[in-house]
Amino acid sequence: MADADVDPAGVDPGSADRASVEHAGVDPADVGLAISTERLSRRFGSIEAVHDVSLAVPAGSICGFIGANGAGKTTTLKLFMGLLRPTSGRAMVLGVDSQRLGPSQLARIGYVSENQELPDEMSVRGLLAYVRPFYPTWDDALAERLRRLLDLPLDQKLRTLSCGMRMKAALVASLAYRPRLVVMDEPFSGLDPLMRDDLVQGILELAGGDRWSAIISSHDLGEIERLIDQVAFLQDGRLIFAEPIAALQARFRQIEITAADGKSLDATLPAPTPATWFAMQSSDRTLRFVHSQYLGADTERDLAARFPGAQIQTGPVSLRDTFVALARERRRQREEARA
Repeated sequence: MADADVDPAGVDPGSADRASVEHAGVDPADVGLAISTERLSRRFGSIEAVHDVSLAVPAGSICGFIGANGAGKTTTLKLFMGLLRPTSGRAMVLGVDSQRLGPSQLARIGYVSENQELPDEMSVRGLLAYVRPFYPTWDDALAERLRRLLDLPLDQKLRTLSCGMRMKAALVASLAYRPRLVVMDEPFSGLDPLMRDDLVQGILELAGGDRWSAIISSHDLGEIERLIDQVAFLQDGRLIFAEPIAALQARFRQIEITAADGKSLDATLPAPTPATWFAMQSSDRTLRFVHSQYLGADTERDLAARFPGAQIQTGPVSLRDTFVALARERRRQREEARA
């Protein structure tokens, strides 16, 4: 079995803030950061919802913030927005401490949440007219373009709109002033596939303009995989890794090993199993698993040496399957530690 003391992602969690910048090929001291945190923590009584999170989100990037329910994602995003005060550590947002965000900084940040409250008695037209004066950079042409793209009815009361249409209204109100940073907490929750696609198109509409940054927390990993260039994985309030999505896709690979005719793999299975092999499925002649530290030819030579004469095939792993493999490995380690 895998070593329970080895992180299932195969990454030093303390290096996550460095990794997200260093993988981008820049010096952390010189890069502009949309968000940076230093040992950010938040307790609710005896419960530590966020623990020592150190994260760097480069300016101009779109970061997917993923993790299971209860991982601490919403709490962390609220800390970024100054809606909660950290127990310890700090978060810098657009170069300002999150606890000191004022009107001038908030006018450059868009915030969309599945639990966002909207003034029910207002129409969509009324909502946009109400929020417009708060934002000097409001772009009427962009607001109308987004409204048409998302097929929002101007004169319908917000209270009569479906969950998905209300989310669209919140998105238009949060993007029309061309924010420098957009923070989204489960923006696709409860939406049908067409509405999800509309929201993605709305986000891409803003992305087609000036340089901006975003962090998106979502369980709809297939949707955000189309948008993001960075990914951060939170588990039990701890940041497991943060890196470019391209680097994650390169090191997580699906491996399938098939024994030569008339032979069995059982005798060649390593014991203990390498800690970087996840989601193993095996039969007498076939072994499948996700490799979390795939290094191209080096890894394939290692596998060929472990399984002489076997056929070895590798393939990509989606963000969803990566998340599932990580979550299951973490669960397995917990169960093994309790045994």
